[in-house]
Amino acid sequence: MGFQENGNGEMGLSGIPLGAKNKYKRMNSELPEDNDDVLHQQQVDERRSSTRKYVLACAIFASLNNVLLGYDVGVMSGAVIFIKEDLKISEVQVEFLIGILSIISLFGSLGGGRTSDIIGRKWTMALAAVVFQVGGLTMTLAPSYAILMVGRFLAGIGIGFGVMISPIYIAEISPNLNRGSLTAFPEIFINVGIMLGYVSNYAFSGLSAHISWRVMLAVGILPSVLIGFALFIIPESPRWLVMQNRIEEARSVLLKTNEDEKEVEERLAEIQQAAGCANSDKYDEIPVWRELLFPPPPLRRMLITGLGIQCFQQISGIDATVYYSPEIFQAAGIEDNSKLLAATVAVGVAKTIFILVAIILIDKLGRKPLLMISTIGMTVCLFCMGATLALLGKGSFAIALAILFVCGNVAFFSVGLGPVCWVLTSEIFPLRVRAQASALGAVANRVCSGLVAMSFLSVSEAISVAGTFFVFAAISALAIAFVVTLVPETKGKSLEQIEMMFQNEYEIQGKEMELGDVEQLVQNKTGLTN
Repeated sequence: MGFQENGNGEMGLSGIPLGAKNKYKRMNSELPEDNDDVLHQQQVDERRSSTRKYVLACAIFASLNNVLLGYDVGVMSGAVIFIKEDLKISEVQVEFLIGILSIISLFGSLGGGRTSDIIGRKWTMALAAVVFQVGGLTMTLAPSYAILMVGRFLAGIGIGFGVMISPIYIAEISPNLNRGSLTAFPEIFINVGIMLGYVSNYAFSGLSAHISWRVMLAVGILPSVLIGFALFIIPESPRWLVMQNRIEEARSVLLKTNEDEKEVEERLAEIQQAAGCANSDKYDEIPVWRELLFPPPPLRRMLITGLGIQCFQQISGIDATVYYSPEIFQAAGIEDNSKLLAATVAVGVAKTIFILVAIILIDKLGRKPLLMISTIGMTVCLFCMGATLALLGKGSFAIALAILFVCGNVAFFSVGLGPVCWVLTSEIFPLRVRAQASALGAVANRVCSGLVAMSFLSVSEAISVAGTFFVFAAISALAIAFVVTLVPETKGKSLEQIEMMFQNEYEIQGKEMELGDVEQLVQNKTGLTN
């Protein structure tokens, strides 16, 4: 047995060199490194997958309260037919019954902002579910119109809490890159609720008038029960935890909702900085409500954008189209109750399917382009709906066009104005005033919804259903101009970066004004010299 010297001066048995050129040694030595790389990549992939699933679960559970609003909108469109027959109520009482929920829910939204700042986002959602359950049970067992209105009052308070807090909570726990699609989940669940309400109408329409509407309303209690289970899964908002100086708990939540630990620390630092500014001595003496009533210029710009888009969402007539779709189809010529309710199911399906388009595109295409597509499409559909009813009257062709344009209107609404409205109002406000400013937006939304729902039948009787749709088309056209001039793009930015964007925009405008003043002064001096 001989020894042979290798290139490094080392000898191997049987003349086999042990140097760097020995492929067997090199393969053997690099294998652990390859295994480490593969293992690390697997760990990264597993963390990314688990994080996405966890955030998705949080968004779904947080959106359950919105099913309640959607279900109420959908189910009341059909249940009111049987309530009117059973309780012998007038058209004015019907309008009041339907519209009062939106008006009452504004009190829930107003209270929800302050409540969520005190007890947290998570437990505000729980409170919303409990209040709605009590209201839903009261409506189900109501022996008279007066008791039905009491239940409606409680349900409205619960819905106001839930509608306001869900988008805020989701925006505050979501990563930047997919915050838009996740924050649109509440709108998805509103649409799911509407569709379930329509299906419930159709399914229980064969029961007696005394029983059918009670069963329809009772089914709406079930989603609020699921929220109780959700409380054991979803965490508190990390931004609220930072505001309460519970930094380690906030870090723990961010580690569960973000894929990169480095990004977690950066995000936590941003939140702490924003919370530090919000809690600074400068603001200690100024109550939030006073800051909202007398806002500084950047906050004023945020409020105009947030409240404006909320108002346009409702005054363009979407709730009237959904609540009163049976009456609209009656105006086109459908007379049988079962056919009316079947047509409304088609509206619910269109509204639900197209919200999925928004979910896919909102973080790719952006908020503003979707709003443009939505408002333009709605304007066309609303105008065509008015023209159909005005020019064609009743008949099979008018029925087909009416169903087409109503479905088209709700589809365009679901693509943009429906979900993006809630996304924007949960993104644009500073941490210190976010909950209460968003509550104001929800109040504006509910007030406009209530006014439209409570006046649609009366206005339609005064100027015809066709004339009402022409009014909605004109308002929708104004919404296009509002989006073009006053709505910024927030895609891909952190909540703290969006706040700085409004602040910087105001500072740039101020500098431009100062520069203009200087130029004007120079010109004046030059003129005097000459």
